[in-house]
Amino acid sequence: MTRPASSRAAGGEGDHSLTAADIAQAVGGRLEGDGSARVRGVAPLDRAGAEDLSFLAGAKYAPQFARSGAGVVLVAPELAALEGTARARVVVAQPHEALLALLPRLYPPQARVAGVHPTARLGRGATIGADVSIGAYAVIGDDAVVGARTWVGAQCVIGDRASIGDDTRLHPGVTLYDGARLGDRVTLHAGVRIGSDGFGYVFREGEHRKLPHVGGCVIEDDVEIGANSTIDRGSIDDTVIGAGTKIDNLVHVAHNVRIGRRCLVMAQVGIAGSAHIGDGCVIAGQAGLGGHITIGAGARIAGQAGVFGDVPAGETWSGYPARPHRQSLRAQAAMLKLASLLKPLERLLDGER
Repeated sequence: MTRPASSRAAGGEGDHSLTAADIAQAVGGRLEGDGSARVRGVAPLDRAGAEDLSFLAGAKYAPQFARSGAGVVLVAPELAALEGTARARVVVAQPHEALLALLPRLYPPQARVAGVHPTARLGRGATIGADVSIGAYAVIGDDAVVGARTWVGAQCVIGDRASIGDDTRLHPGVTLYDGARLGDRVTLHAGVRIGSDGFGYVFREGEHRKLPHVGGCVIEDDVEIGANSTIDRGSIDDTVIGAGTKIDNLVHVAHNVRIGRRCLVMAQVGIAGSAHIGDGCVIAGQAGLGGHITIGAGARIAGQAGVFGDVPAGETWSGYPARPHRQSLRAQAAMLKLASLLKPLERLLDGER
């Protein structure tokens, strides 16, 4: 039994349904309750209805679980004995991770239809791979390459000599500047700009003169970049985003930056020119990284940190200016105590006068 796509878009319900028994089998969990309970969507505990799947992974949500109207709930083993009203629960070690196996079945991805829209423009010498989808008003530049099974959304612009690998998706409104290079299985969300000029000027004869940027911009395999993020091309070297790295919305990566493999870069991060970031780093939201610094492999940068120097591999830094996290916490605690010390200090000074 399915519901029309319009109900899915309006109410978050999927086009497909699963029983509690199906769910338990899919995630390797233990079924408790009515195995025939059927769900058609996913919702948080406090908003879930009888045809929704939800999950309980932390004890602080136990009160919501007790009152939840969810039909089926994925429950962590240590919380399995809690009272709840769901028709069925599936006990599984990592409820949140278990959703990974279920979401595609409840919310099948949009089907891709191969072909080139009649309004799309293909440049001279462009190479288009097999089974490609090119949307309305997309522009493919001269000598550009689009790999097999790649999906170019409406109004995307692929510059001259740009290349895109296989099984890549460009959502509507993406721009690849001339010569930009994308690997296989890359996902670029709406409004992403790849290969724009970096911010480089020389002050001469009373004006800021622009330095031409002639380097490349390389996005390796399995990278995902969120909406309205920008990755500048290099000045004379390449800007490189390593394989498997995931970048959130509204991130700016400047010229000559090199980001390693399997990094996570959260929203509104700004990375200045020629910074080098090692493999497996995590950079939290609104952090700012100065230019020409090195962030060692596996390092973690906390939200809103301002990083102006090198960070050793594996360390966690926070604060402004950023420093090792424990030092930052001590400095912050000391600053908060200052207010309570001011009045005694003023009285002491008044007494000496």
